Order: sequence, then C-alpha cells, then structure tokens
Amino acid sequence: MPSADEIRDGQRAAWAGLSAGWEKWDSIIMEQLAPVSAAMIERLDIAEDQRHLDIASGTGEPGLTVARLAPAGGVVLTDLSAEMLDVAARRASTQGVANVETTVCSADDLPFDDATFDSVSVRFGYMFFPDMGEATAEFAHVLKPGGRLCSSVWVKPEENPWTTIAMQAIATEAVVPPPDPDRPNMFRCAAPGYVSAHYEGAGLRDVAEWDVAVELVTDSPVQYWEMISEHVSLAVAALQQVDEAARERIRAAALAQVSAFEQDGQVRVPGMARCIVGTKQPANDVR
Repeated sequence: MPSADEIRDGQRAAWAGLSAGWEKWDSIIMEQLAPVSAAMIERLDIAEDQRHLDIASGTGEPGLTVARLAPAGGVVLTDLSAEMLDVAARRASTQGVANVETTVCSADDLPFDDATFDSVSVRFGYMFFPDMGEATAEFAHVLKPGGRLCSSVWVKPEENPWTTIAMQAIATEAVVPPPDPDRPNMFRCAAPGYVSAHYEGAGLRDVAEWDVAVELVTDSPVQYWEMISEHVSLAVAALQQVDEAARERIRAAALAQVSAFEQDGQVRVPGMARCIVGTKQPANDVR
C-alpha cells in the first residue's frame, strides 16, 4: 500500500501531465461543470468582501467566479499541481480577475492560520485526497466560525456515462482494475452520506447534500473522444498501456457507443454530481 506522500507524488506528476489537455478543452469542461459551480456558489452565500479558499482548484473554478462576486475580498486558489495553477492564473488574467492568488499545497497541510477564510470550496477534489478526514479537519480549521464549506463529488458510474462510455471501451483492450474504495479514485465518494460523515467528524453543522445534473456537450463523437482521451486521468493512464492498433479499436468502440447520444448536430452525454455543504460552529454556539 503506497503512503500518502507517494500517492500525492503520483498525483502531482499525473496532473502536471494533464494540464495541457485541461487548458485545450477549457471551454467544454467549464460548460459541463458550470451547473455544479453555480450550485456550490449559491450555498456559499458570497459577500462583496468574502475571503475565500478554493481547494484542488485545477484551472481555477469555482474560485474565479467567486472572485468576481467578491470584488472587495479575495480568493486563494490551491492545488498540488503548479502546472494546473499556471493555467488558472492565465485564465484569471484573460478574464481580468485580479483579486486572486495561487498557492501550491496539499489539501491536508494548508499553509494558512486558523479562521482565515469566510468560505471554502472543493469542486471534484475530495475523492483524490489520501486522507479525507485529515483534509476536512484542515478545511474546518481555516474556516471562520459561521463559515461554510461546500464540495462536490461524482455519484455512481452508471449515472455518469460521459466517462463510463470511454472507460468501457478502454477495458476491451487494456487492464482497468476495479476502483479500490480505500484509495483515491473518481467514484470513491459516490455513496450518499460519505462526504457528509467527514464534515460531521470535523465538527461542521447543518450538513446537507443534493444531486446536480450535468451534461457534456461536444460537436461530434470524434470531438468527444479527443477530449476524454486527453483530459480524464483514468483514460489517459489506461491508454498509455496499449499500442496504436489497440488505441484505434478503443476509439472506434467509444465512437460507436457515444453516437447514441447525438441529437440536433451535437453529442450530449449526461452525468450526475453531488454537492455537500456544512457550516463551522459559531463561537457562541454552545450546542
């Protein structure tokens, strides 16, 4: 069993390699995940002077949107990968968002004082933390009393054909081991209540969770495959195991399956995420 440090080292290298794909397909990825960002931000109740922390920011969302809603405040974007945060910084510059800063760090070892932030967001990062309990405790420490933590995760694979179509095609040619529920993977937090239990273990109150539908929209089956094979970590890693002929067979299988989702000149593949929100106990709450 690899140590937490070994897991993080592997993740750091993997996401560095994926950063170019995320930047290339930025507009499609952001459109797909926009409903989740909007749902999270709504529950965070952002004020003009909000001081916000975005964990596992990747290319910057929902942190950049929060920054625009808090012009008198500021947002810190954090991630294990300096390369991903470089993309976030370029996106911030392009969008004219100046009240953001980036910090390369691990989610379970944050370089901030207690009670520094009014709110914390974690969009699709939880399932990759080596120790989710330790990370949640860190988030709670840096939150001000009364501040909110909101995160999102993917629900079960069968409700996310946008990724399972590709992975099923890959599995016809490559070894794709079943996900280990005790180790980081995309669907590790799919069970209802899984993340909520970590919130409650860290002392957060008024914990609630709800599902949010998403849709991956591409111009064609070919564009779908190009995008998935260049930015989804599981797919990229699995495709490295096979030769060119096998890759072409995988591609053909994926194109055949995803074609069922064509409508009105586009490919529209559904998915489902879950959002979780909780509040740090106010200092005068003696419950």
